[in-house]
Amino acid sequence: QVQLVESGGGLVQPGGSLRLSCEASGLTVGDYAIGWFRQAPGKEREGVACISRLDRGTNYAESVKGRFLIFRDSAKNVVYLEMDNLTPDDAGLYFCTAETVTPIPGRCLLLTRRYDWWFQGTQVTVSS
Repeated sequence: QVQLVESGGGLVQPGGSLRLSCEASGLTVGDYAIGWFRQAPGKEREGVACISRLDRGTNYAESVKGRFLIFRDSAKNVVYLEMDNLTPDDAGLYFCTAETVTPIPGRCLLLTRRYDWWFQGTQVTVSS
């Protein structure tokens, strides 16, 4: 049974940093494209960052490029999202998920429909 457990969220001031973790069980993170998505109240879920199978590529939403970094620790079976210079627009419930459709070699896409496992998420609040 697949489980993806997100953690690391919290309250941070604008300009601050957080590192989110996604611990996987029931699947090997290196065998899947893994995505981080977020959803703010009243807004649709949006893709933030993803890392393709075998670490061959990453993809970031324009709004987070240069501030967020997604990376994988295959030994721990964990995917991280390092978030720097946070703004109030980054607030929301952050989810990690695994791509369940045919992967594109060397690439990943930030399209919700390509991902099928959604769990509890971790809340990020950015406020002074």
